[in-house]
Amino acid sequence: MGAPAAPGQDAPAPTAAELLDFVRRTAEDSALVASLPLDPEGRTWLRLEGPGGSEAWLISWPPGSGTGWHDHAESTGAFTVAAGALREHSLAARLPTDGWKTLELSEGVDRTRLLATGQGRAFGRHHVHEVLNESGREHAVSVHAYYPPLPQIRRYSRTGPVLRLEQTERPEDWQ
Repeated sequence: MGAPAAPGQDAPAPTAAELLDFVRRTAEDSALVASLPLDPEGRTWLRLEGPGGSEAWLISWPPGSGTGWHDHAESTGAFTVAAGALREHSLAARLPTDGWKTLELSEGVDRTRLLATGQGRAFGRHHVHEVLNESGREHAVSVHAYYPPLPQIRRYSRTGPVLRLEQTERPEDWQ
């Protein structure tokens, strides 16, 4: 069962599990995946209609590209690899949401997973991670969904155990 409806909506908000189901089904659409232009220099993307008012994206990852450390603020989300493989580095720690610029992370909070074609994951609010295409020659393609639609993305730098908030982006910065 989904969460309560967001203000102004008739349907309940999609759960992280429902977002994961959506990105998995969408990643299996070979015609859609093949329609995404691949650029050797940078990521390309196509905005999709996600379930229940969610924001969804089909994203290409050239060899060696990545996101850098970031979170999705108050949004839950999911992503699945449609082609190739992606590595996700994440933090198994709840970070304060506001009022900090630098944190020293505890030992044991780092998690790494390699996601091959057809594999994906869901995540909760304030999930801090970076996603990388470590291949030296192959593009990767993935499908992502977020609910509520991304209100902001906070970007971080990381040196050893020190995580530093570098900037906050809002939808108008990437649309």
